[in-house]
Amino acid sequence: MAEKSSRKATDQDLAATGPDRIRNIVLVGPTQSGKTSLVEALLTRVGAINRSGSVADGTTVTDTEGYETAHGRSITLAVAPIVHEGVKINLIDTPGYADFVGELRAGLRAADCALFVVAANDGIDDATRQVWRECAAAGTPRAVVITKLDHARADAPRVLAQAQAAFGEPTRNKVLPVYVTQDITQDGAGPGTGLLGLITATTDDPRRAELIEAIIEESEDESLMDRYLAGETIDEKGLITDLEKAIAGAAFYPVIPVCAATGVGLGELLDLCVRAFPAPPEHVPPAAFTPQGREAAAIQCDPSGPPVAEVVKTASDPYLGRISVVRVFSGTLTPDTAVHVSGHFSSFAPTEAASAGSGHEDHDEDERIGGLGYPFGAAQIPAHRVVAGDIGVIGRLSRAATGDTLSGVDHPVVLRPWTMPEPLLPVAIEASTRSDEDKLSASLARLTAEDPSLRVAQSAETGQLVLWVMGEAHAEVALERLRSRFGVSVEQRDVVVPLRESFAGPATGHGRHVKQSGGHGQYAVCDIEVEPLAEGSGFEFVDKVVGGSVPRSYIPSVEKGVRQQMERGCRLGYPVVDLRVTLVDGKAHSVDSSDMAFQTAAALALREAAESASVDVLEPYDEVDVVVPDELLGAVMSDLSARRGRLLGTDQADPDSPGRTVVRAHVPQQELVRYAIDLRAATHGAGTFTRAFAHYEPMPEELARQVPTRSFGG
Repeated sequence: MAEKSSRKATDQDLAATGPDRIRNIVLVGPTQSGKTSLVEALLTRVGAINRSGSVADGTTVTDTEGYETAHGRSITLAVAPIVHEGVKINLIDTPGYADFVGELRAGLRAADCALFVVAANDGIDDATRQVWRECAAAGTPRAVVITKLDHARADAPRVLAQAQAAFGEPTRNKVLPVYVTQDITQDGAGPGTGLLGLITATTDDPRRAELIEAIIEESEDESLMDRYLAGETIDEKGLITDLEKAIAGAAFYPVIPVCAATGVGLGELLDLCVRAFPAPPEHVPPAAFTPQGREAAAIQCDPSGPPVAEVVKTASDPYLGRISVVRVFSGTLTPDTAVHVSGHFSSFAPTEAASAGSGHEDHDEDERIGGLGYPFGAAQIPAHRVVAGDIGVIGRLSRAATGDTLSGVDHPVVLRPWTMPEPLLPVAIEASTRSDEDKLSASLARLTAEDPSLRVAQSAETGQLVLWVMGEAHAEVALERLRSRFGVSVEQRDVVVPLRESFAGPATGHGRHVKQSGGHGQYAVCDIEVEPLAEGSGFEFVDKVVGGSVPRSYIPSVEKGVRQQMERGCRLGYPVVDLRVTLVDGKAHSVDSSDMAFQTAAALALREAAESASVDVLEPYDEVDVVVPDELLGAVMSDLSARRGRLLGTDQADPDSPGRTVVRAHVPQQELVRYAIDLRAATHGAGTFTRAFAHYEPMPEELARQVPTRSFGG
């Protein structure tokens, strides 16, 4: 098939007549599998771009940042629409690197099915399996595309066997080729490689028989298998219908070999997308709720219905401002139309911590759609409308952030957001200059609006500003965006873990604050007894003064002074916790005593008690759940023990999919600062973990001696 001449797509080209004529297909797979090259090859195939990767006006299609160019790695999703046989196909390219799994999940949310791309020269590794699990968790139907057939080390049959072993089921094979490579003779060019379609093949082939039987097993026609086994020829149209239903139900994963460089399989892949992939009306939309949290009517993929769309990507353009890429689930979006923008992450977050620091406060406001278009990589094509099931771009929605819902102003709804990945690598930053400090807060708010997998936390105890990111590459991108987009430079600092102090035993303290400096002096004396309490008990204050040695009006002042000193620390300058302080005696002066004098005396008494008693330094522990392949279990457990972790037990990660184990342990936070990086390196990307605060424990004495003293004043 000759390639069409390059020309820029128009609104008329890309305006789908209805949801049934749309296919939203996300390309997923590990980094370097060839996803972006495949998208560009498909665009070239249909004449949407030229061979240099540009549309007719020279605009680059791939959504590239400086980091992508420097590292050869996609870091953000990009959408490029094409038209094949009258069907609009929105190709959604996603990053394969684990640091940018947030972009992958956004792409899965926008799509109705996925092309799972693996390279014929690499095969299936643990990182690839992890991406497959992401698709499975989202319930996304998928087909497997084996790329790079022209590579010197390409071995498509080996990769197919690996995919069947990794993604199939023990009882039946759900991963089967619908096309296989075959040697052909090209007109005037000698021998080459082509594809044989197994459904349409006329020759008997064991692979064809296996494929047809697998499709028939998923058919709703229970008599079909008996008829097939009896020798009846099964209608090709009926097979494709059953194939599409099996794919849509994620009950079958067809495999097709494709080579972006030579063009082998591109036409067949487009045909498969059009003929066998589910359209938007077959996709179950997210659950809808009112902004008040009540369940709303189910969303229908109907262009005439009420408008409901979701922001799947937010970007900043130096000329257009904030740009929102949206998946339309219902209704039709048109320019200059008012919409209600709702963001309610906290309503759906599993824990309060999951939504804290995201920069995505709950909000509801009405805005007006300005420019409307179709995304075309980094470019945009103006559009007069975007119908249900399609993907569009809206400019200048000032408050819309990734994950927000757009709906009608008269009947606003909120879609349940997809699960955002939990960033587990802390990076402490500090503005380089006063000018940077003035711009930092607003710039971080814009970054978190674009990227929900980036979170910001300001520690009240350490004073540090901490970015929680997915990994080192994610951190590099965030800091580079601060510099290049917003002109903000920051310095990285060592992450400081908040420590505590606690009394290891009972003690007594005497505080005397007496000063004379002309006029009214200062006079207060306090005698206290101190007892440690069980972890988590907090603070107790007991008054046992008899005989009025400390007037009743000053008892609250004593408690206040003790509390203030506990916050400042007693030995090393870290907050004191779990303590009972009993005021047993004291002295006052009829003229010189005051509220402030007794606060000071109480603080001095507590510090003296700390000098005479043993004080422990407490460090925070997290409970971690580490999921690893069974063959790496021993190494991971040994590493956790080396990090001073206390192992709690192990469980099978997924009873329906053996081969991975969950290790549970309590580990000091200080030992987890770089664990996201170290675990990924040790397990080649196969290990994942979650963490949640557990408790404080005394730090080992040899480590406690190395803890620096902080100034805690008097």
